Amino acid sequence: MRTVTVTAPSFPEAPTEQELPIEPGQIWQVLCGDLDHWRVGVYSPAATSPDELPELERHTCPELFLLLSGRLTLLLHVDGEVRELALRPNRPVLIQAPHAGFCPDGPHTGTAFVVERDRFSTEYREPSGW
Repeated sequence: MRTVTVTAPSFPEAPTEQELPIEPGQIWQVLCGDLDHWRVGVYSPAATSPDELPELERHTCPELFLLLSGRLTLLLHVDGEVRELALRPNRPVLIQAPHAGFCPDGPHTGTAFVVERDRFSTEYREPSGW
């Protein structure tokens, strides 16, 4: 088990009233935020199956996921069981459970928009360790 703490400000400065660049091939890219409130980013996993996920993460705050493109599945540990949740377009999902994601069609072929707090801690463990 390991823990990582994110402290404010945890996002880059971003211009207003113009498009923000999204870098291809990134697993996690923080785009912008509001100091001491929220930050947003895009998540596009390199993993292509649950077997490629050595650990799940759980934050001290919920995260909102919204599928932007492709296919992206979250592996969740809920009520003592590991299960998969395939994200669907225009169907936001609020996640509090330990989780990690994979793109079944290949590395970085699915992308989700994620909203989380500007300050939190994350605990990482093997899927069986929850």
